[in-house]
Amino acid sequence: MEESNQYFQQRKEKLQQIREMGVNPYPNDLAVSHSAKSILEKYDSKDKAALEAERVEVAVAGRIMLLRSFGKAAFVKLKDSSGFIQAYVKKGEIADQAFDLFKKLEVGDYLWVKGYLFRTKTNELSVHAEEIQLVCKSLQTLPEKFHGLSDKELRYRQRYVDLIMNDEVKEVFLKRSQVVQAIRNFFQERDFVEVETPMMQAIPGGAAARPFETYHNALDMPLFLRIAPELYLKRLVVGGIERVFEINRNFRNEGISLQHNPEFTMLEFYQTYATYEDLMDLSETLLQELCKKVEGHLELNYQGTALNFAAPFQRMTLKESLLKVGGISEAVLNSKEAALAEAQRLEIQLKKKDEGLGAILTEIFEEVVESKLIQPTFITHYPTEVSPLSRRNEKDPDVTDRFELFIYGREIANGFSELNDPIDQKERFLKQVAARAAGDEEAMYLDQDFITALEYGMPPTAGEGIGIDRLVMLLTDQPSIRDVILFPHMRRKDSLG
Repeated sequence: MEESNQYFQQRKEKLQQIREMGVNPYPNDLAVSHSAKSILEKYDSKDKAALEAERVEVAVAGRIMLLRSFGKAAFVKLKDSSGFIQAYVKKGEIADQAFDLFKKLEVGDYLWVKGYLFRTKTNELSVHAEEIQLVCKSLQTLPEKFHGLSDKELRYRQRYVDLIMNDEVKEVFLKRSQVVQAIRNFFQERDFVEVETPMMQAIPGGAAARPFETYHNALDMPLFLRIAPELYLKRLVVGGIERVFEINRNFRNEGISLQHNPEFTMLEFYQTYATYEDLMDLSETLLQELCKKVEGHLELNYQGTALNFAAPFQRMTLKESLLKVGGISEAVLNSKEAALAEAQRLEIQLKKKDEGLGAILTEIFEEVVESKLIQPTFITHYPTEVSPLSRRNEKDPDVTDRFELFIYGREIANGFSELNDPIDQKERFLKQVAARAAGDEEAMYLDQDFITALEYGMPPTAGEGIGIDRLVMLLTDQPSIRDVILFPHMRRKDSLG
């Protein structure tokens, strides 16, 4: 820290010297004509003679990443958003005051260079400076070797430095942007309407999760950051928007892990006159298109494991997966007592003391099956008691027309045929209210306005949510959700003890 302060003071002194030269260290009147990438794409094929004959004039700007000085001349490696370009600065080729200024510049500063393209003795395409200006003085020293630091926490806390030093990190987030845009295009091409729903809600709903609470002074009422947009999107279906989607930020006051961040991005979409089976087909198509866009084919390598996205994905009911994948006996599937004994044998701490058979089986599934679902797999027919917003299966009312998609042992999507019976929905909400009163902080609230909306009539609809962050993790081969979120939440430094 002491050494860091020393460098900071030295840079402040340089800043003051620059000001005393009559130079504005933070000007706002500079224009560039070319990016580094555009120069290389257009002129890197030209040899020395061609460049001399054409004499291409350019104006570029970027952060100084390397500075090699030879007294009266120097080579400077500049980095802009598109890549690197080298500039050659020589005394006598630029104004004397400009060269005096140049001698005070350091790695990390931003420099503007105007000149012509040429090839150096080592044949590198470069800009021969005729004019230079300081664009921005950097007071902090860039790390000498930021890449590969074992302390990832520093990279997450100072993402701006991470992006400066690690091009592969920047590529991850550029890819993320492309994935989100591709998702948006996918749904718009299929006549879905993109909407925005409230992020602050009077009643949090649409998922079983603990919300963040706040308070609105003017309205004199508590508000909650949304845990899901589901109930608002279904209100829009009631209103006649039959295909609707939102790429949204959700907030859940829960733990942090490799797969969980308190603030995360979800895709949610709803389609009338469709079933959960239709959405499984649609999900396969979406993921295949994303794989082709990112990788060019249907196979991904994630953390050393080959994943194949060729359709159809494997499909099993929850009970089938317990038998085939989890090795659970059939007796456990049909008896609460046997299921309780199995949960005890597996040392599962049940979330609630009075759980029914369906909820116990779901917790056993989470323990013994989820992590084994490596290739893309749909698990269907979740118990009704753990699916308060899903339509009951007409042949077996104890389960719902619901699926979850798992890849590499992680839940990527959750979808179902929507419950549109307002009486049934209210009864399930009331059971959730009772569970909340009994101490379940993740149980849902009663949303009477949503019940009223259903009473106006919602046509048969299927809906789905897909975790954008986890999907991007797969598509970019990143081990942690923090590696695909620009500014992940971290514990405050003053609370680290």
